Amino acid sequence: MTELLIEFFSEEIPARMQARAADDLKRLVTDKLAANGLTFAKAEAHSTPRRLALVVDGLPERTADVREEKKGPRVGSPEQAVAGFLKSAGLDSLDQCEQRDTGKGVFYFAVTEKKGRETAEVLAEIIPAAMAELPWPKSMRWGTGTVRWVRPLHSIIALFGGRVLDGGYDIGGTQGRIAFGNGTRGHRFLAPDAFTVESFADYKEKLRAAKVVLDREERKAKIKADAEALAKAQGLTLSPDDALLEEVAGLVEWPVVLMGSIDESFMDVPSEVLITSMRTHQKYFAVLDAEGRMAPRFIVVANTETLDGGKAVVAGNERVLRARLSDAKFFWDQDRKTKLEARVPALEKITFHAKLGTVAEKVTRVQLLAAEIARAIGADSDAASRAALLCKADLVTEVVGEFPEVQGIMGRYYALGQGESADVANAIADHYKPLGPSDSCPTAPVSVSVALADKIDTLVGFFAIDEKPTGSKDPYALRRAALGVIRLVLENGLRVTLSEIFAAAHGAYTVSGFASAGSVGGDLMSFFADRLKVVLREQGVRHDLVDAVFALGGEDDLVRLLARVKALQAFVGSDEGANLAAAYKRASNIVRIEEKKDGASFDQPVDAARLAQDEEKALFAALNEASATAKPLLDAEDFTGTMAALAKLRGPVDAFFDKVTVNAEDKELRANRLRLLTQIRTTLNAVADFSKIEG
Repeated sequence: MTELLIEFFSEEIPARMQARAADDLKRLVTDKLAANGLTFAKAEAHSTPRRLALVVDGLPERTADVREEKKGPRVGSPEQAVAGFLKSAGLDSLDQCEQRDTGKGVFYFAVTEKKGRETAEVLAEIIPAAMAELPWPKSMRWGTGTVRWVRPLHSIIALFGGRVLDGGYDIGGTQGRIAFGNGTRGHRFLAPDAFTVESFADYKEKLRAAKVVLDREERKAKIKADAEALAKAQGLTLSPDDALLEEVAGLVEWPVVLMGSIDESFMDVPSEVLITSMRTHQKYFAVLDAEGRMAPRFIVVANTETLDGGKAVVAGNERVLRARLSDAKFFWDQDRKTKLEARVPALEKITFHAKLGTVAEKVTRVQLLAAEIARAIGADSDAASRAALLCKADLVTEVVGEFPEVQGIMGRYYALGQGESADVANAIADHYKPLGPSDSCPTAPVSVSVALADKIDTLVGFFAIDEKPTGSKDPYALRRAALGVIRLVLENGLRVTLSEIFAAAHGAYTVSGFASAGSVGGDLMSFFADRLKVVLREQGVRHDLVDAVFALGGEDDLVRLLARVKALQAFVGSDEGANLAAAYKRASNIVRIEEKKDGASFDQPVDAARLAQDEEKALFAALNEASATAKPLLDAEDFTGTMAALAKLRGPVDAFFDKVTVNAEDKELRANRLRLLTQIRTTLNAVADFSKIEG
């Protein structure tokens, strides 16, 4: 078994594209190997700023011989059928075919044997094909070339068993072809000379000697470990930032971690602004003091070693950072001179959506809705209204204009500095939350009220103008908004009626051409059902159980719905529940068939006088008892108790199906037994629509 080594060496590949490109390269090459009948032991892809590499181990020297048989027409078939068969099989005459008796007649068979090919020959075709199919988000042409690649390509290593493959990659124009070879280069500054390699082990070893850490995870681990060590030496800790770590690992081939200082004059600027400026523009890591506050230090990762131990690199980065933070401090100082409330009229100049009005109009709607939600959940409605009035005002500040990532957060700082209460200020900061599954969810009642109002106003507005998510497209992040509403309601245990809130949000709009409140509310509840399935699936809850509860209709209290779903899951997971669900389907199928056959309905009350056998009498009594027991439990929202009451039906139902013939010859007796089966369905459907339960 033999090793394949590929490397594409180019100018710097954007950091955000590297890991995905390495995965795509591995997928494309291995898929093509499989399509050509080539098995392998393992495949491993790597990326650095200047190279993509792939090693595939355990390849055979040649593909296997293949014998193919194709069955043709029966001997004696029309000439046209025979000619078509010969053409499809690539044969010239019937002399090249075999005749076989299949037991159903004698048929022609075309048998072809394809000799295996040298693997090296196949690889020389696979590599250029995979290169052409790499799905770069952005690509370019260079020089006179006509082929696109992410950045100008310099060389290609293509080794199979230590031998260079014949072939290359044609980039078009007068630049011609980049031939496969065994040479590459190391670090751009520290070891720029070319060298050759013989195998992956040799390649990796020589790259390290040439100041290149090939393994992305190794670079990340080194950056993190060295940064933590530098911070610890100063009595500080590294501020966790996995996204920045991922990006920086794609910017350096030989990471050298250094620490710089931030002028104390900038430390009165909110830490979120400082951190955003550092990570967004300079790719610096923040460090924290013992109290968890931002320290006047930063971590920078250089891509080179210097004779002075990095002093000049640090000094240069400190100088650039001073310029960046000077702007941030100036904006911060200027913004505090104007009250948040005085900025609200400026929101009239910002369009929320062409059909939904301005941000100022949205603020007015959110104010009304936040106050109403606050009253429903027992929060301070005046504080909720005040927070809603100010929640978007920081959009017209200089700091947020420069650093959009801190919108809401800056509003909190400005509000506290201008004498607003902590509840109002925190609600301003939290009203966008939660932004995703990993984001924290507000718990303060005023914050929850404003966050719900903002999201529901958006959802109702866009659904009313028929701008709903379609397929993978969701330009207005409505799925995220709905998931945010679900988390706010469930994690805070809010007993709110969503349909009423949707109607209130709809009524606050004064735009023409809106869909009706009922239509919007119905569409939104279906949308929420789909989103709730996503949330519950992550908790191990089956999607069909959510469907079964939603199918009852009129359920828009998510807390109650979730309790019902979880009780239903426990029920159908038990032997009694599983058997009852099966009995429900059996009863429903029998009734449906008979209704279709007779054109009649069997939802009339059971005639107790016509119950002939003990088993049907026992089932009738058990159904009545279960219904009587379950109703008060359902009203009290004791869904577990309700399921326990229904579980007692298992014995009578099993006995009925074992001993009673439903399709009795006596027409009236048969109809009465079908009504009894219908009662099984009705009794169980009081809890959930069991027809939606799968399995």
